[in-house]
Amino acid sequence: MTQNENTPTPAAATDDPRQSLLKAIALAGRTVAATRPEQWDGPTPCTEFTVRRLAAHLVAVLRRIALAGRGGDVTTLPTVVEDLADGAWQEAWDAAVREVEEAWADPAVLGRTLTLPFGTLPGAAAAAVWTSEFTVHTWDVATAIGQLPDWDPRLVAISDAAMRRGLPAGPRDGAPFGAAVDVDPDAPAIDRLVAWCGRKP
Repeated sequence: MTQNENTPTPAAATDDPRQSLLKAIALAGRTVAATRPEQWDGPTPCTEFTVRRLAAHLVAVLRRIALAGRGGDVTTLPTVVEDLADGAWQEAWDAAVREVEEAWADPAVLGRTLTLPFGTLPGAAAAAVWTSEFTVHTWDVATAIGQLPDWDPRLVAISDAAMRRGLPAGPRDGAPFGAAVDVDPDAPAIDRLVAWCGRKP
């Protein structure tokens, strides 16, 4: 599907949320890996992060997801990995992905109650939330570095549903998201998703 196709494909009831999450993670990894050296310190639509800081944040999120899958409290880990040297991102990313795969290998994790920064959720719902985080941040990175990812309509639909459940249409005081941005109802699904999250597609 190209970005010009607007209708999201709803997820089937039998879909495994872990597989959707891993696909979103993989797309994020490919997108960040396309960053050129001179782009690392450039701004992103997620205004608190440069490309470099956003990449370090995504590694931190991976480590949090792995900890959650092992039954830990994700708030005990930082939101940004501060010790990543230049050139060390890919190795840290690959190691963190392996941790996620191992920690979430047992399908029983989907029914467990996991602790997230804003409260507790069943594992399946938490996976959808993290799928949306990786999808939106992939758009942030892609926009910053001039990439056009091959968006999976199913992942965009899962992400959109999760963000619309989690973010109010009105004031978002205390949430790390700006107010929703108006876009054409016929805009690409990825644009509608990021606009709901306060970005300007």
